Amino acid sequence: MAFLRSITKPETVPLILGQGVYLRMPQHGDYSAWAGLREDSRSFLTPWEPTWGQDDLTRPAYRRRLRRYMREIREDHAYPFFIFREQDNALVGGCTLSGVQRGVQQSCALGYWAGEKYAGRGYVTAAVRALIPYVFEELKLHRLQAACLPENERSRAVLRKCGFTEEGHARGYLRINGMWRDHVVFAILRDDPRR
Repeated sequence: MAFLRSITKPETVPLILGQGVYLRMPQHGDYSAWAGLREDSRSFLTPWEPTWGQDDLTRPAYRRRLRRYMREIREDHAYPFFIFREQDNALVGGCTLSGVQRGVQQSCALGYWAGEKYAGRGYVTAAVRALIPYVFEELKLHRLQAACLPENERSRAVLRKCGFTEEGHARGYLRINGMWRDHVVFAILRDDPRR
C-alpha cells in the first residue's frame, strides 16, 4: 500500500473500526497508558510473550519502539496497532501484522495481546475481525496466519471465532518467555468465509 509506505507520522496511519473497538498506530501520547497496562498485566502476559527487556517499559524504550514501528511501516514489513475500547477510549491491548511477504507468498503474521483486566471480554476478537479485511482489501495479501501455544485455549478460541483454520503444530516455532516453544498454527485466506 503506497500510502502507508510513504508516511512519516503515526497520525497518518488509518484508523480501523471494529465492533466496540478501534485500532490505530501507537503514538507518543499513548506511553503512560501503554506502560501502565503492560506493567499491571506483566504476570498475566509473561507466559505468552517473548522475554521483556529490563528497560522495556521505559519512555526511551517506547520512543525506540515507535521509531522501529515507523521504519517497519515505511518498508512494508509490519503494521502495529493499539486496540482501544470505543465507549471510553481506554487502551485495552494491541495487534501487530508482521513479517509481510510480497511476491509469490503474499502473507503476514498476526500477533495480539490484551491487558489482564480486558482479557476475555471480546475486545481482541473484535480487533482481529476488523483487521482481516484490512489485510486482504488494503494490504492486498492472500494469507493471514497466527500461532499460539497449544495450552492457550483463549487465543485458540479467538482465532476460531474469527474464521481461522487450524493447520497443525510447528515445533520450536517461537521463543516465548526465554524458551523455544511449539505452537499451533492457524491461517485464514482471502477467499475463506468471514465470521
